[in-house]
Amino acid sequence: MNAHIAAASMLLGAALFAEGANARESCSTVSIAELNWTSAGLAAWVDRLILEKGFGCSVSMVSGDTDSTMDAIIATGEPDIIPEFWFESATPALDEAVADKRIAFAAPLLNEGGVQGWWIPKFIVDAHPEVTTVQQALSHPELFIAAEGGERPAVFSCPEGWACRVSTENLFRALGAADKGFDLVEAQSGSALDASVARAFADQQGWLGYYWAPTALLGEYDMVKLSFGVEFSKQEWDSCTIVADCADPKLNAYPVSAVYTLVDGEFVTEYPELMDYFNNRSWSNGTVSEVLAWMSANDAGNEAGARHFLSTYPDVWKAWLADDVAERVAGAL
Repeated sequence: MNAHIAAASMLLGAALFAEGANARESCSTVSIAELNWTSAGLAAWVDRLILEKGFGCSVSMVSGDTDSTMDAIIATGEPDIIPEFWFESATPALDEAVADKRIAFAAPLLNEGGVQGWWIPKFIVDAHPEVTTVQQALSHPELFIAAEGGERPAVFSCPEGWACRVSTENLFRALGAADKGFDLVEAQSGSALDASVARAFADQQGWLGYYWAPTALLGEYDMVKLSFGVEFSKQEWDSCTIVADCADPKLNAYPVSAVYTLVDGEFVTEYPELMDYFNNRSWSNGTVSEVLAWMSANDAGNEAGARHFLSTYPDVWKAWLADDVAERVAGAL
């Protein structure tokens, strides 16, 4: 069963799970995960403002990364909502929690899915059009020497706690990149990863590493996603590519990731009206990238980005809500 089919099945299960549930008379305290990358933080604040202004909820934010937050919602039911969850980060423990109805999937947050892979600047491709695959990039270490790599060829990876850190490290080993002279450079934060790309463009210097869309950075900088020369293998992905310290990683491609919202099972049964919102809430990569680019240009945080989205894209978010709820949100803003 592929990721999209599996997720759709669990989404249907969530809808059935909610059917017939009794709503509380009022929305009390809701906890939302504000994960440590910008699109996830933006989504968290959009949810917070809509739940507070439209439904009268008292919302608390829980900071964290993918792995620790997923472990927490499985073990304790907190936070209630993880707005942006990339499906390929799913684990057997999450599958079990969904089967037990302790966790449910709401609608896809990104209706086109998330794109991930290894990227290089387009100016490198323009100068070296023969570089179209990761393997061809690795055959030119002289093109990818970075200051963050100690003036050595580098492949940039994700911060600790991000699921992509594991996949990048396993693919780095599968490709024999160290034998080709490359170091794996793990960014200390998402902002540090972005800064390494910005510095490469400022210096017109090569950059090679993991990144994803939608993001403000890929809207601002012209990057090219490289092919791994193989088809995506779900079996290899699950058994090794996303398994930390996999003994014998094989070459694999990144999938187009289904990106969903995770919801605690008790929340589903207690708040069917709010689940109507979460089962309708979905936006396009283009919309998200536009908001993220505005945030970057204006040095705006997650809350400011959410307010900008709500004031600028009413036709998008009002479609997620009943008319009276939408009117309350619009009036409060």
